Amino acid sequence: MSLSALALVLFGALCHATWNIVAKKSGGGLPFVWLFGMVSVIAAIPVATWAWQTHPQQFDTLMWAAALGSGLIHVLYSLILQQGYRVADFAVVYPVARGSGPMLTVMLSVVLLGERPSLLGAASIGAILAGVFISAGGTGLFSGNLSSRRHLGVWWGLLTGLFIAAYTLLDGWAIRSLGMAPILFYAVGLAFRSFLLAPFALRQPARLAEQWALHRRAILIVGILSPLAYLLVLFALQLAPLSYVAPVREISMLLGTFVGARRLQEALKPSQYVGAIVMLLGVLGLGYA
Repeated sequence: MSLSALALVLFGALCHATWNIVAKKSGGGLPFVWLFGMVSVIAAIPVATWAWQTHPQQFDTLMWAAALGSGLIHVLYSLILQQGYRVADFAVVYPVARGSGPMLTVMLSVVLLGERPSLLGAASIGAILAGVFISAGGTGLFSGNLSSRRHLGVWWGLLTGLFIAAYTLLDGWAIRSLGMAPILFYAVGLAFRSFLLAPFALRQPARLAEQWALHRRAILIVGILSPLAYLLVLFALQLAPLSYVAPVREISMLLGTFVGARRLQEALKPSQYVGAIVMLLGVLGLGYA
């Protein structure tokens, strides 16, 4: 994995952790998701216009299907993640989601895309995933009262991870196999997301106004950092295999867990520190793989 790709993914991870912490603090549902999505669309229009004028790309039927499919999966991902944040702790939902996502992504990229990580790459990927699992609570996550706040966080995190794997795999295939320009691909998906949610969001004008009045700053931050974080990943996919990029993204779990726990006043366990060290070793290994 080149240093350029690694730098793109790590900076994207920082942006990702930041916007997730802000989204958790806001506690918004569908209106919040639609509002920050509209901010993302407005911010993306001039960038996408410039990209198309510089390097025009005509979408064929398969390209349109990929972009629209990605938009639909991202809508479901955003709604499920927000629900998880409403019913459980950030320090559980976020690491489980970010850990289960790449685990499924790597497995599917090997099976469906034919990618073959090197021995060091495979070991590094394993270290990152093991670190995520340890930080999230290890086997203790699946014992005790299944209706507890911690267990709810695990299950919502796993469901979020499933959709993370789905959009990562689809987007990686669109960028690498179809040769789609990352900015144009993502801009189409963003617009489609807002279009899908508009009928539901606009039925609640009072809630939209309330969310904007209470969480305007959070909406703007998430609306800018969310697409920026993922665009950096899409550019990294042009430089490195999906099976490497997906796990390195999960360094955002390290940043999000520690910074988020402090900002949200959630307690951290010693196992989370151990998991952080294991993840860092995995990221360093991928840098040399």
